[in-house]
Amino acid sequence: MEFFSKKTAIDFMGKRKLAILLSLVLILTSLGSLVVRGLNFGIDFTGGTLIEAGYPDAADLGSLRAVLQEAGYGDAQVQHFGSSRDVLIRVAPRADRASAQISEEILTALKNADAAVEMRRVEFVGPQVGDELAEQGILAVVYALIGIFLYVMIRFQWRFSAGAVAALVHDVIITMGVISLLQVEFDLTVVAALLAVIGYSLNDTIVVFDRIRENFPRLRKSSPTRVINQSINEMLARTLMTSGTTLLVLVALFVFGGEIIHAFAFTLIIGIIVGTYSSIYVASAALLTLGVSKFDLIQVEKEGATADSKP
Repeated sequence: MEFFSKKTAIDFMGKRKLAILLSLVLILTSLGSLVVRGLNFGIDFTGGTLIEAGYPDAADLGSLRAVLQEAGYGDAQVQHFGSSRDVLIRVAPRADRASAQISEEILTALKNADAAVEMRRVEFVGPQVGDELAEQGILAVVYALIGIFLYVMIRFQWRFSAGAVAALVHDVIITMGVISLLQVEFDLTVVAALLAVIGYSLNDTIVVFDRIRENFPRLRKSSPTRVINQSINEMLARTLMTSGTTLLVLVALFVFGGEIIHAFAFTLIIGIIVGTYSSIYVASAALLTLGVSKFDLIQVEKEGATADSKP
């Protein structure tokens, strides 16, 4: 890693205007998608009926969808849950049917298709509960951002704090925009993934900020642009290795983990890619925009402090 950092001398900050333009385009596109297409809220937020069924052998999801289509529930979401023999069925609420009636009709259709099916659980989520979960999910993200702002401000300086929060807001908006564009189901697992993205992106940003703080006093005669560029290059190997190994695990989860964690893994994959980019081009570029300098980080020793410390 040390060899890699010595060999790299990429002018990241020289391309910051292009990066800012790209970020603005992505943010505007994401906001446009969130307004026009919205989020594909799952049953956790919209309310509805959830049925878990078990089969003695592996269940064919295609056949189950056909059975539900014939029963009038073609919009039901069917996926494996835990193993290929366990099935989870989600049905959105309907104005003309009560939740109990919906569950009875689905159970009857499943038993007519296969008498060996075993009902594990049936849950009803009301719209009021869904609204409450949506509000709590949004508040969780807001509280996390406020706490991060205070933490970075105490540990570093307010310019670093503003840059870190700007990068995190950038990551959340773009990640949610991709989810909206592709209409990935937005449930509580996606909210958890967004919070994980915030934590991951913050960790990567803090590592870069820490090196910038170390280099400003050491490179007193260098310009802020050069100090930030050198700091990013020194941490580039660490950033790429961490992001790369994490993405390998997430891609494996997305491919082999089953449908139930697809949305979770996909959100983290997009978030880590965007977060790695933002720790370089958003958080660090924000420092230059806000006018960070060596005087913000070099602690001036008070006159007489050395004499007072002597016995």
